[in-house]
Amino acid sequence: MKAAAFIPSFALGLALGVSSVTALAQPAPKAKYEPSIGQEGKDVVWVPTPSALVEKMLDMAKVTKDDYVIDLGSGDGRTVIQAAKRGARALGIEYNPDMVALSQRNAKAEGVAARAEFVKQDLFQSDLSKATVITMFLLPDINLKLRPTILGLKPGTRIVSNSFDMGEWTPDERVNLDKTGGCNSSWCTALFWIVPAQVEGTHQTKRGELSLKQTFQMLSGTLQADGKSLPVEGRVRGEQIVLTVAGKELRGRAEGKRVVLD
Repeated sequence: MKAAAFIPSFALGLALGVSSVTALAQPAPKAKYEPSIGQEGKDVVWVPTPSALVEKMLDMAKVTKDDYVIDLGSGDGRTVIQAAKRGARALGIEYNPDMVALSQRNAKAEGVAARAEFVKQDLFQSDLSKATVITMFLLPDINLKLRPTILGLKPGTRIVSNSFDMGEWTPDERVNLDKTGGCNSSWCTALFWIVPAQVEGTHQTKRGELSLKQTFQMLSGTLQADGKSLPVEGRVRGEQIVLTVAGKELRGRAEGKRVVLD
């Protein structure tokens, strides 16, 4: 009887011991990833764009359901998510895989995962050609490196940057928010550009021979009309052209490599 009583006790002790060893061998659950402001990234440190400025940037670009928005350095995904809430399809390009995973969770929680995509990519090796809108919060030297790629995009593509410019390519619009506008950060300026058509050259138009020089969106040149050479100043906004000739305004558009005047 004593021996019989001993066997179950031994078996119980063995089972408890094995259970304890198994528990100790299991890895601790991974802590939930929480980004910290100022953390190092591949090209920039992470600082989130204030929510009020995100909305202003999307307003300036007039984002609608018909747009495809690409956010460069998308961080926690807030800009992509807000664009998706407006009905747009949106892509976040981010190098940090933890940020990508966080953004995907955030998009799912906000109910826009079907329209908000996030990928781990180097922004200098990313295809931006499908974008109708590009948003970014990068440093000036990064903007300058991206500028040739951006200027090569389809005319009319809208670009919005938080705080940092594009060097000599002056913005078409600049908006500063403050506390009354809901922005309580140091980063409360939105800069907006529209990719201009490339129209430099000589064009035969119904108004005469138009010769244009182009510096980003700014135009200058001459119009040969009625035996006179008239100075021209103007600008191109996407494919739309506005010129001042002898004090009069002329409008036109770029059609491929041609300029057509109304």
